[in-house]
Amino acid sequence: MSFPPMFPDEINGSGPVLDRKRLHDHWKGFVVLGALATALGLLALALTESATITSVLVIGVFMIVAGAAEITIGFRMRSWRRFVVWEIAGVLYLVAGGFAVLVPEVASVVITLLLGAGLVATGLLRIVFGIQLGSSPSRTMLFVSGVVTMLLGLVIVLGWPANSALILGTLLGIDLVFNGISWIFFGLRARTPA
Repeated sequence: MSFPPMFPDEINGSGPVLDRKRLHDHWKGFVVLGALATALGLLALALTESATITSVLVIGVFMIVAGAAEITIGFRMRSWRRFVVWEIAGVLYLVAGGFAVLVPEVASVVITLLLGAGLVATGLLRIVFGIQLGSSPSRTMLFVSGVVTMLLGLVIVLGWPANSALILGTLLGIDLVFNGISWIFFGLRARTPA
């Protein structure tokens, strides 16, 4: 299966080609998007507690929407077993999303612990996979990535629950800043005509 080209009028033998002229025509938009994302990231870093609560509220709303969708899909299932599975999953999403929306401070504590534990587990898996790669060139990077991820998870878990009001907002801010800077550089690079 192949995907349609990004720009139908620009196709070469190997698939879609990025239309550099169109990118060049809109380079300012990419820079503005990057600047906005960077500014929001810096704001999130300055107001980490508010950014954490906002993140939890958004997650809660998404979970409520997903739960309602799963319940709706469940009613269309033809077998009793599938109906029950979809309905239970939908209700669990609704309950978790409602919990996040109604008490975001408490939900941030739970989400922070899950995030920390998930990072520790992911880091350990990367370390194990890195060890199993033998003399592969990617072994070192995978191993280092695993150690860093595991250490980040341990910092979060060991500081829990005191750090719960700060972690999600801080990570959101860092992500927005780095993505914003990436968009700025992308826009500045697209400024040069093809």
